[in-house]
Amino acid sequence: MNNIFYKLRNKRNDMLIILTTTPNKKEAKNIARILFEYKLVACIQITKISSMYLWESKLCDEKEFLLYIKTQQKHAETIKNIIIQYHSYDIPEIIEIAPNNVNKKYLEWIRTTT
Repeated sequence: MNNIFYKLRNKRNDMLIILTTTPNKKEAKNIARILFEYKLVACIQITKISSMYLWESKLCDEKEFLLYIKTQQKHAETIKNIIIQYHSYDIPEIIEIAPNNVNKKYLEWIRTTT
């Protein structure tokens, strides 16, 4: 049986998921549109979340929007720079996640789209 998943751990690990949060949907969609304009991403999922965090010694409980950005490793620095440039937070959350297993066809789509 053909394995439909591509084990990235021992192969060319070029898929990347970048996470960032924004204070509102308008900012999330603005960042997303810019990333799509430059063909840096294949998919961005935007979801409303509730975040609790410490900021300047105060506990904050805020509504935010989380962006799951699907791309290739080669675009990571450019994406991070765009997020920093267009983000309203002093210190935006930018987290990179390299997946271990990805559906082969999905990975091919990421590669051909970005």
